[in-house]
Formats: sequence, C-alpha cells, structure tokens
Amino acid sequence: MGRQTRWESATTHGYGVRFAELVRDGADIDGEARLVDVLAPRGATVLDAGSGMGRVAAGIQRRGHTVTAVEKDPALVAQSEETFPSVPVVPADLIDLTADLLESHGRPTSYDVIAVVGNVIVFLAPDSEVAVLARLRDLLTDSGRIVVGFHPAYGPGGARDYAPGEFEADVAAAGLAVAHRFGTYELHPPAEDYCVYVLQRAS
Repeated sequence: MGRQTRWESATTHGYGVRFAELVRDGADIDGEARLVDVLAPRGATVLDAGSGMGRVAAGIQRRGHTVTAVEKDPALVAQSEETFPSVPVVPADLIDLTADLLESHGRPTSYDVIAVVGNVIVFLAPDSEVAVLARLRDLLTDSGRIVVGFHPAYGPGGARDYAPGEFEADVAAAGLAVAHRFGTYELHPPAEDYCVYVLQRAS
C-alpha cells in the first residue's frame, strides 16, 4: 500500500466543496476534459488518475469515451459517486495502480489517454513521483499519452513545488518523454504559474 500522500497530510483544502459549488453554478470546468477529447481517438479508453470529485471524468465521459476514475480519498469517492453516478470509480492509491487491480474492478487495463490533472502530481507521497509515472506508463496503449497539469510553485496548501526541469527529469526516469508543454489547457505558450504537459512513451 502507498504511503501517506501530501493530499492526506494537508489540513485544509476545500477542493470538493469549491468544485461542487462551481458545478451547481454552471461554471466552465471542462478545460481538462476538452483537451483530453482532442488527444483521444473517438470512443477512447481514458483513465482519470486522481479523479477527485469526478468533474473531469464526467466531462470526458460526456464526450463519448470509456472513462475509469481512480481516487484514494474516501470522501471524494463518495462525492463523485453521488454527483456523477455513471462514472465508475476505483478506490485506490496511484502508487498501487496496476492492470491486475483495474481488471479486478472490471475496468480496462490499457488506456489511450491518462489524465493526471488538477495538481494531482504535486500532492503525491514524497519521492513517489517517478514510481507513479512509471505505473501510468505501463497502462498506456502503444500510442497512448498522459496529460499532466499542475502549479510548479505556490500551489494549493500542502502541495510540493515541482520545477519544470525537475519534473521533466522524473518523466525521463519513468520511461516517458515530453511531447508538448503548454501554459493552459487551451494550449497557450508555456508559463511560469501553470504547466500542462503531454507525455508519451520514450522511444
């Protein structure tokens, strides 16, 4: 089993409540899902790794893809199942995520796109980033890609700072390569305050 994540160590974050309010108010919360849809073939298999309260997974599902959500936090799993009951959620730590585990939950074991968005990567357990990225790499189809989005510094309380150079070194150590880097999910140029990476298997 995985060690305690930075998310679990954070004392206050209010994520679930904030996004429940945005969903209720009809705010545009689909930027990540739109980018995944652009990257995915039609009717793709998509994994939302660290799916939280389910908003990204639901947005991907609405676009016609077979989505699997994975979330460790029991409160967020419950919120996701209540808010988006059609989204299947596997309750698991990303460090433990394997094809066998997914199969045991009746879910696909390889994915065209994996989303690791909403600062998930900066809330992992300390020193687990390479291992998690390698786990996700093993779940990709041959042409599959991973979308990672995070604040590299000054992120939410409890998150680590993760400079782009350090992240890119970990990507390489996990057997992945950077295909693209953007500053937003709308594909603006790279920025200092937010990173959106598209990764693929290393050659």
